[in-house]
Amino acid sequence: MIFLYTLSLKYYVSFYWYFRLFHKALESTSIPTNLELKEWKDIPGPLSLPIIGQLLHFVPGGDLYKHELPLPDILYNKYGPIVRLGGFFGMPKIVFFYDADTVEYILRSEDRLPDRPAFLSIEYFRKHYKKNKYSSTTERTGLVTDQGELWRKTRSTVNPIMLNPKTIKLYTNTLHEVVEDLIVRLKAVRKQDNMFDDFRVEMNLWTLESVSAVVLGRRLNCFNSDASDDSPMKRLVKAVHKIFDMSEAMDLKPALWRFISTPMFKKAMNAYEEHTNLNRYFIKKSIEDLKRQPARSNEQKGVLEKLLEIDDEIAFTMGIDSLFAGVDTTANVMISALYFLATNQDKQNKLREELKSKDEKNLYLKACIKESMRLLPAVPYNLRRASKDYHIMGYNIPKGTFMVVNHQFLCRSEEIYFRAREYIPERWIVDKSDPLYHGNAHKFAYSPFGYGTRGCIGKRIAQMEMELFLTKMVQTFHIDWNGPPPRVKTSVVNHFRDKLNFVLTDI
Repeated sequence: MIFLYTLSLKYYVSFYWYFRLFHKALESTSIPTNLELKEWKDIPGPLSLPIIGQLLHFVPGGDLYKHELPLPDILYNKYGPIVRLGGFFGMPKIVFFYDADTVEYILRSEDRLPDRPAFLSIEYFRKHYKKNKYSSTTERTGLVTDQGELWRKTRSTVNPIMLNPKTIKLYTNTLHEVVEDLIVRLKAVRKQDNMFDDFRVEMNLWTLESVSAVVLGRRLNCFNSDASDDSPMKRLVKAVHKIFDMSEAMDLKPALWRFISTPMFKKAMNAYEEHTNLNRYFIKKSIEDLKRQPARSNEQKGVLEKLLEIDDEIAFTMGIDSLFAGVDTTANVMISALYFLATNQDKQNKLREELKSKDEKNLYLKACIKESMRLLPAVPYNLRRASKDYHIMGYNIPKGTFMVVNHQFLCRSEEIYFRAREYIPERWIVDKSDPLYHGNAHKFAYSPFGYGTRGCIGKRIAQMEMELFLTKMVQTFHIDWNGPPPRVKTSVVNHFRDKLNFVLTDI
């Protein structure tokens, strides 16, 4: 059997390069303008061979193997505003869209309960692996992995709590204290040259401390200088990083783990299990703390306390999802914001002057954050699974196809934003007569927190975190960057690949 497989693979490898000579003839990069509807196989995309599909493009020697540019950018450069990918070795059928009008059509025409398949391997862990291992009977697995009515029931339960400004406002002082403690920590671990051994770790400790303070209602003491690398909070930060790395390897590449138990599959399941166990440890600690506290009015109760009164299971799943989705994403956005301010000193000085003025509107502060998320959002894409057949750009997109809309590409397009690749916070506050005015751009280009009913449940918490953090950092430090421009890795989330060479000098 192995011999036959090897012979077959050799046969396709030899003919692959022959077919490459005729690649351009076999693949059309133009979008049909007639009314004749073409099928999935006619959508522009990498050459697909029988049995192995597009696999050879992704192995060493293939034209899509290990590039500096993100894969969606490479696909657009080669094939245009609609690209077909996947449908082989466990990968779903995927279509990438790079046209703003098409993005608007997809999002506006979606069903009442959109299907957003975010992390397929995590979904498998929660719905199958964990159930089988622990004989779990629960159907609900969380907002990240549930769909349909099950998702709706959870979301409708947590919306009044997680999106209620009054509930979130309860944590203003606590989040301010977390930022104050972070500043003390940064000054303590800063080296003589005002740089850091690992600034990313410090940022993750801040976001973990912030999220836990809001969602769990307790501080984890992440800034404890005596905490070892094996402490639960530092293990949790590492577990979050590991999850994103694992999900990239499992979900964005040929998924052999769907057929056989690969070493990567076992490694991923162990990583997901470790993250779940650590979350449960902290959530149980928080519940024990709540039991020891005196009774409080409804206005004084926090997120976890209110969720526990409704449903224990929802409280646990929301705690796990929050400590997963809210740590790396917010940290990465603020790292980007610091970098843009460090490399645009005039913008940093302008922000500092606004903060000195004590203007409560903080328009420029909000604009700096928006502009950072425009250029480098936490999550570069929006994903939907087609709940019906779509007729888009002259092609039939079959039901069940994964549709990826590339907001980051749209936000960096000169056709949509004036001076699109420049960091210009002013575009968010100038009037309509200015060419920079953000309202001139397509309204479906910028979408850092998702769209519609599947929008980010932690949006209000994240916004408060970011505003408090950036305010204190700019008030306390002159922020510089000492080194070459960092390379960005774009996959499940955006983050800088290289060492973070920030220089923080006391003002």
